[in-house]
Amino acid sequence: MALPADSIICGDCIEELKKLPAKSVDLVFADPPYNLQLGGDLLRPDNSKVDAVDDDWDQFESFAAYDAFTRAWLFECRRVLKDEGTLWVIGSYHNIFRVGTALQDLGFWLLNDIIWRKSNPMPNFKGTRFTNAHETLIWAAKGKGARRYTFNYDAMKMANDELQMRSDWTLPLCTGEERLKDETGSKAHPTQKPEALLHRVILASTKPGDVILDPFFGTGTTGAAAKKLGRRFIGLERDPAYVELAKTRIARVTPIAEKDLEVTGSKRAEPRVPFGAVVEAGLLRPGDVLYCPKGKLAAKVRPDGSLASGDLTGSIHKVGAMVQSAPACNGWTYWHFKSDKGLAPIDVLRAKVRSQMPA
Repeated sequence: MALPADSIICGDCIEELKKLPAKSVDLVFADPPYNLQLGGDLLRPDNSKVDAVDDDWDQFESFAAYDAFTRAWLFECRRVLKDEGTLWVIGSYHNIFRVGTALQDLGFWLLNDIIWRKSNPMPNFKGTRFTNAHETLIWAAKGKGARRYTFNYDAMKMANDELQMRSDWTLPLCTGEERLKDETGSKAHPTQKPEALLHRVILASTKPGDVILDPFFGTGTTGAAAKKLGRRFIGLERDPAYVELAKTRIARVTPIAEKDLEVTGSKRAEPRVPFGAVVEAGLLRPGDVLYCPKGKLAAKVRPDGSLASGDLTGSIHKVGAMVQSAPACNGWTYWHFKSDKGLAPIDVLRAKVRSQMPA
């Protein structure tokens, strides 16, 4: 079967998953039924009814039935996932621990659990529990021995003002114009996720052109975010009404131009440049003095690309660590040279050498 990319398939997710080719998708994002186990109507203080999730698709006769369903769709998702692909699944305290057990039992390798902290959660109207202000996402590789998976670490760091992104994300619920409504003005789907959440997931763990599978497509948040970011999608959804809403929604999305999709790349993927190459290129000369970021500690450049600081000699990393009495040091960012604008990290010089290397 040819891969039905950029399409929505109406049908049972497990049966439709079985029709997809093995090792054919780059990412799975799953927002399965939470099996909420609600006990009766929930009322606000003014006695108005809260619009809770009471749809048939979230009803299971027992935990055993839910577990069997979970293992069935996860098994098929693992089959269609490429060896270097990853899977995200979101849930609440009602189901995420059971899903996590199933993931590990099926051979997935857990990479992170992400706490989506809602900036505007629904209050606990009964006052009998803490307000449920978060949901949990699990990010998993296909297996412990899986080939290198996509993680755009530097792009995530840049999105977080150049600070390493943490595993707790504060994002608002889907509200306002983004929330789809039906003909009566009510929520079209009770658990529509915000596009901001999918934007981050997709940007973190895929590349442009990758295929993203969502086996619980709903009203198409995954497809809308994927199309906008230049990724392809496959949506599985059993409710024809949701399928139509998703098609209309995604048709309105304007993709970002291909030339504008590039994000901050990983330095690990760039060609290695030894410090000696900087000296060979004449960007620094033997005898030039390098300084620590505050300018208090110094070392001299030697002809072979090593440094000398008093009696200490070695690589830029080794000497940087020794002068600080530290276990390790990134010499490229620690050592600075004098420029017209003051001290600048020698990483600037490495970038110049790298820019002249063949692509």
